[in-house]
Amino acid sequence: MEDKEFWLDSKSAHKIIQENNALKEWVVPYCDVKKRFHDVKSLFNDVEEEDEFFFELSTECEKIEQELEKLEVKKMLSGELDAKNCYLHINAGAGGTESCDWVQMLLRMYQKWAVKRGWKVEIVDLLSGEVAGIKNVTIYIEGAFVYGYCKAEKGVHRLVRISPFDSQGRRHTSFASVEVIPKIEDDISIKIKPDDLKIDTFRSSGAGGQHVNTTDSAVRITHIPSGIVVCCQGERSQLQNKETCFKMLRSKLYEREVLERERSLKQISGEKKEIAWGSQIRNYVFHPYTLVKDTRTKYEEGNVHNVMNGELDGFVNAFLKEFG
Repeated sequence: MEDKEFWLDSKSAHKIIQENNALKEWVVPYCDVKKRFHDVKSLFNDVEEEDEFFFELSTECEKIEQELEKLEVKKMLSGELDAKNCYLHINAGAGGTESCDWVQMLLRMYQKWAVKRGWKVEIVDLLSGEVAGIKNVTIYIEGAFVYGYCKAEKGVHRLVRISPFDSQGRRHTSFASVEVIPKIEDDISIKIKPDDLKIDTFRSSGAGGQHVNTTDSAVRITHIPSGIVVCCQGERSQLQNKETCFKMLRSKLYEREVLERERSLKQISGEKKEIAWGSQIRNYVFHPYTLVKDTRTKYEEGNVHNVMNGELDGFVNAFLKEFG
């Protein structure tokens, strides 16, 4: 990177920087924990248990253990797709306005989680509900091991609460599905035949503006053989939206190929654990008590408001330890 000719090929330079950053994600925390451990170990021999400094060293040991646990979780993110950025799609289930509001709550939860982890989030596509909330939304998340962590969120999320839209104050149950698709790079070849595609254009929905609601800039692409549908209306032009759609379609097709290959290998090796992505994975209960419980790992948190404010690492780490 210090070579004067490094930046002559910007595409190659960008790729090397990404590889370098990926290595730093492993090497830097490992070296830090290793140094802290040896420092504490050398000091322990010179203090008595009654010494106040002994308790400080004990506290540092606990912190080192926590960092080691984080590294152990990260070690499970060694899959072919885990280091990639991703698209996260949330779709409202049956339930009308209540389910649309649930999608908006989940979007906020994931945005706050991403901020806590230092990731970048961009809304790619959004369809508002007829009364309130969001029918479906797609966001693009960029950062270290984004897909590896976000894949724990695939599935159906169930909400139980007193509905703010019910004048009689009754308890309602709502559902929303979450889909996570890794973003693949341009150097991966996925063949898509033009005859296999159905491309529709329509006017973007959302806040007004010079380019919104005036032209057919939004794009929807259907891959006929697989039935995969992708949509984008977040960009300013139809050409940009079409390009984003093709990226999402290539990513979905590539993910399907990789997961199918992994599934075949698990069958050959006698792997018995299966994860049904389409099934209910987590319950969020606001009434008559507060509890968020993952149905796959049985991990639970009593403070539902903390979870909705982006405190998801406990659920994700429990998932990776069991299924990673």
